Amino acid sequence: MAARAQVSPARRAAFDVLLRVFEDDAYADRAFRSAAEGLDARDRALAQRLAFGAVQRMRTLDHAIEKLGRRPVRRLDAPVRAALRLGAYQLGFVDGVPRYAAVNESVELVRRARLERAVPFTNAVLRRLADGLPALLDGLGDVTPAQAALKHSYPDWVAEVWWRELGREDTLALMRAENEPAERVVRLVRGEIEGTPDPEIPGAWHVERVDDEAIADGRIWPQSRGSQLAGLAVGARDGERTLDLCAAPGGKATMLHGDVVAVEVNEARARELEEAVRRVGARNVEVVCADGRALRSELDGFDHALVDAPCSGLGVLNARPDLRWRAEPLPDLQLDLLRAAAERVRPGGTIVYSVCTINAEESEDVVEASGLEVDPTLAEEWPQFRHSRRPEFLQTLPHVHGTTGFFVARVRV
Repeated sequence: MAARAQVSPARRAAFDVLLRVFEDDAYADRAFRSAAEGLDARDRALAQRLAFGAVQRMRTLDHAIEKLGRRPVRRLDAPVRAALRLGAYQLGFVDGVPRYAAVNESVELVRRARLERAVPFTNAVLRRLADGLPALLDGLGDVTPAQAALKHSYPDWVAEVWWRELGREDTLALMRAENEPAERVVRLVRGEIEGTPDPEIPGAWHVERVDDEAIADGRIWPQSRGSQLAGLAVGARDGERTLDLCAAPGGKATMLHGDVVAVEVNEARARELEEAVRRVGARNVEVVCADGRALRSELDGFDHALVDAPCSGLGVLNARPDLRWRAEPLPDLQLDLLRAAAERVRPGGTIVYSVCTINAEESEDVVEASGLEVDPTLAEEWPQFRHSRRPEFLQTLPHVHGTTGFFVARVRV
């Protein structure tokens, strides 16, 4: 009897993440935290690359599996589907992985799932993928939005939005950028850190690795430069009051000077926000668990507000690998929140409206619908991040600025 193949801890963890994301509707980052528990640094890094990459590339992988396996992916057993996606991702998108490791360990994952009857099929499909996947991928075009969506693994509607707003070349560059790992940047809260300070965003540091101990001690906060830009745009100063209407997980709220009321509607996220405030020592921040559209009457007369609204998240798809398959625009909610903030800010005060997306429907269109006066001085303060079509706003782009995609506007009440 032949010896059973070994399966590396990294591949076991990645396989578990794929099952949980696509079969149990789990969030990839949360599924990964539990699946990777106990892994050493090297295995953890590989597991994350395999899991997140296979989740991102799901559409392209499924196309290849169906073409070469000649069976609809939806009709496969869940462990077979996950193993084929994991193996196909390694064969098509990861340099340096031996063919035998990608094939044999994926087959073994099916066997360990007690699906012995599916082992021959899995093995056959993976061997066809090993032989035919490079040519299949090379043959995918990107002349139209639909072709680009398939080639780079995005929903059609995302490709159509970007194609219309950015044009073909920028869309393709953006798609490629959001399939690569996100920048490794933290905000320095206090003390010293190993890394390189960013030349444009005060307090932002580029690091080789994110120090978990420093996070636990409240000395750093993992936060992209695009996100930090949104917090800095508020311009809050000591002696002023700021309302952060959608504050969790707390990165921006804990950046602000003066007195801050940080609002979060979800109770669990509000508790996480309180923990973040405590950890970084932001004694100026008061957490309120409430719907930002229905605050108690005494929360009024603020000098500033920050509305970092829920959105489709099209600017953070490399950090949130499953988000592209869940994303939806939320312009009605965003407009309601912006108008609610305007009711709580004193006359002459300012509101920063930000969304981590690249989609006019959720950004400039929301600001226009609010009827609030745009403050053009924001773009004068940060000219390197001017919106290409609307220079009174800011827009960071992953393929241009190397950070998350954030839209930022400042308006006056």
